[in-house]
Amino acid sequence: MSNIYRLLKKEVAGYINSPSTYIFLIIFLITGSCLFFYVNSFFKAGQATLVGFFIYIPWLFLFFVPAIAMRIWAEEKKAGTQELLMTMPVRDFEVVLGKYLGAFVLLLAALVCTFPLPILIHHFADKNTPIDWGPIWCAYLGALLFGSTILAIGTWTSSLTENQIIAFILGCSISFALILVGYPFVAGLLPYGEVISGISPYTHFVSMYRGVIDSSDIVYYLSAIAFFLFLNTRSVESRKWK
Repeated sequence: MSNIYRLLKKEVAGYINSPSTYIFLIIFLITGSCLFFYVNSFFKAGQATLVGFFIYIPWLFLFFVPAIAMRIWAEEKKAGTQELLMTMPVRDFEVVLGKYLGAFVLLLAALVCTFPLPILIHHFADKNTPIDWGPIWCAYLGALLFGSTILAIGTWTSSLTENQIIAFILGCSISFALILVGYPFVAGLLPYGEVISGISPYTHFVSMYRGVIDSSDIVYYLSAIAFFLFLNTRSVESRKWK
């Protein structure tokens, strides 16, 4: 655990000292706010709800999360520091987990920075019908798990190449395919569509942003994250065999 914690601190320090981190956070907040207030027409809708924000979260994360993840391994390989890192007295899974958790902190920070939105909703809500915080926290949990899954996919694709752009495209493509099969009209066109839609992170996110927490959704996300981190570890190990 100490090795993971040291790697986590190293990754977080790298994000804090990188100007691109703050650019990412600003663009994420501006884009999300514009989609909520203008595209979703919050003020015209006359409803004190954040559903209009969370319905765009999968598509925001589709691009922003792979952008975070693309540098995690690709940058190490391009700089030639991966070999040095892997010769340190740490296990492969510790390095993978430490790097993943470092990026997870940035993802969590991005969601925390959106907290002014529910506060604003609370301000505009009718005093006689106060805002229901339960579905909001449920939606935030779903967004965090959804983003964590996309992040695990992105860290794996980053381990496959030293080119960050290729890592970004691979991460986006795989995530897009998984999100797309979660839409009923797409699943309906596929053989065994109902079964296939069950592997989509979007399918499990929909019920959560509507305020329903099901243990099967939690198990799905944790299993998906563990699976892609396992692939990441195997990818790192395979480079030792070459």
